Amino acid sequence: MTECKPQQLEFHGLGNREVVGRFDGGDITSDAGGLLLREVELRTGILQRFAVCFTDYRDPESIEHSVFDLVAQRSYGLCLGYEDLNDHDQLRSDPALAVMIGKQDLKGEQRRRSADRGKALAGKSTLNRLELTAAGAAASERYKKIVLDPEAVDHLMVDVFIRAHAQQPQQIILDLDVTDDLIHGNQEGRFFHGYYGNYCYLPLYIFCGEFLLCARLRSADGDAADGALDEVKRIVKQIRQAWPKIHILVRADSGFCRDEILVWCERNGVDYVIGFAKNDRLIAMIDKEVEKAKQQFEKTGKPARVFKDVYYRTRDSWSRTRRVIAKAEHLEKGSNPRFVVTSLPKHGFEAAPVYEVLYCGRGEMENRIKEQQLGLFADRTSTATMRGNQIRLYFSAVAYMLMHALRRIGLEGTELAQAQCTTIRLKLLKIGAQIHLSVRRVWFRLAGGYPYSEAFDLVLTNLHRLPLIC
Repeated sequence: MTECKPQQLEFHGLGNREVVGRFDGGDITSDAGGLLLREVELRTGILQRFAVCFTDYRDPESIEHSVFDLVAQRSYGLCLGYEDLNDHDQLRSDPALAVMIGKQDLKGEQRRRSADRGKALAGKSTLNRLELTAAGAAASERYKKIVLDPEAVDHLMVDVFIRAHAQQPQQIILDLDVTDDLIHGNQEGRFFHGYYGNYCYLPLYIFCGEFLLCARLRSADGDAADGALDEVKRIVKQIRQAWPKIHILVRADSGFCRDEILVWCERNGVDYVIGFAKNDRLIAMIDKEVEKAKQQFEKTGKPARVFKDVYYRTRDSWSRTRRVIAKAEHLEKGSNPRFVVTSLPKHGFEAAPVYEVLYCGRGEMENRIKEQQLGLFADRTSTATMRGNQIRLYFSAVAYMLMHALRRIGLEGTELAQAQCTTIRLKLLKIGAQIHLSVRRVWFRLAGGYPYSEAFDLVLTNLHRLPLIC
């Protein structure tokens, strides 16, 4: 066949010189910083343990890519910003990604099929077997034979959190929240949600600080709290097996203020601070405080807050009287009363700090959900089945866990210690490099103009302080 020269790219000239380019640079990667993720994996084993959650029914004699290879390729790709499986038809030729996964044949020169040589990694059609294999698949299936155990992944997410602590914390806070995941096709579980005004899924997330403990995909035809108690029970049980005497507090907005959740917490020694939707009876109980806040606003011109403890029981939905903290607030737009219900006693837990510090602190969880949804592509739920989309959500969750481990372990003491995933990707992972392969060495010649070299060196030093476990 005729050998075609790479197409020349022509740009605006520079003085008397032409500015041209071609995609003919050879082994050059734009993702050399991804080597940091490999260092994280070697010290946490997150991907190794995720791979164990799959059962592989393929013929061992025919396997070129182990389950770990596939899991790592997909997860690293998400961390590096490649949300689609289609991306991997080009990425499979990148020696940098092959190094991250641990492939020995970095150029794919020993692949069985001649069409695959020069491509060390799996293509999209192989990778999609991870998410499209049915729950009951077995060795008799023709193509899709790699079965995920969702319960094992759920257990892994909590276990990673527990193992990250050298000693038991005095208290942990479990934050619950939901978000909308828009649907643009006819996927299983497609329902219209009136609040969000669109067809969507309604995934449930549970975080403890920056640790992701649960990512559960759900259809949008139910209550926001549907299934939440089962997840809380499971997580609390696993945590208390490791830390029997730890104090646990559940925190959520009013969508989770359901009697069954409150009763279970009260019976199982779990405290809660949960938003409570306002109603006329509650507002009438704080008439004086509302007026006082209004007078303060009129006097100072600044937002005013007055807090009050009330003991309240709903007419039908609650099984007992509970402590409700009322915030009588007056803003430029007018009165803005808000309420939370809590199991914390009045003695030692005054109303104002419980609301302003403890309850309002849950807002940080929204940033974590944004990282998951926007930065690590948790909303790419476009397969036909709920199971397939849940597996995609798991991959996004595992990618988040890797990035969080990089931030928690590697970025400590650097200018990026509080950076979000998209910033970490841009400043630490997206580094251009030439790759030279020899018998004894894989040499990455990183871009000389890279502006964060000192931070990169400190991150690698931080990671090297931890022992290898893989």
